[in-house]
Amino acid sequence: MKLSGPSGALVAGLLAAAGASVCCVLPLTLLALGVGGAWVVNLTALEPARPVFVLLAIGFLALAFRRLYLVPARCEPGDACADGSVRRRQRAIFWSAALIIIGLLAAPWAASFIA
Repeated sequence: MKLSGPSGALVAGLLAAAGASVCCVLPLTLLALGVGGAWVVNLTALEPARPVFVLLAIGFLALAFRRLYLVPARCEPGDACADGSVRRRQRAIFWSAALIIIGLLAAPWAASFIA
C-alpha cells in the first residue's frame, strides 16, 4: 500500500494528532475502562512534545488540503485519479479525518471542562 499524496498526509496527520492528544486521551480512556489509581496522573510524559505534535498534525492537514483542492491532479487517461469518484472519495475521507484530528486536538481543552 503506497502512502503518498493526500492519503499519506492524512495518515501522518492522524498519527500526529494522536500523539498530540495522548497525554489527555489515554488517561481518560483508562479511567473509562475502569483502570484507576494515582499512577494515572503520571501519564503526562509526552506533554512537553505536544506543541510539536500539534504543529505536525496541522501541517499534514494543510498538505493534504493543498494536494486535494489547490494543486491540480496530473492524471493520464485510464489512471485511477482520472475518475471523478476517486477524488470525491478522497475528499470525503479528508474531511472525516480532519474532524477526527480536530477532535483529538481539542481533547485537552474539552477535558478541562469535564474534569
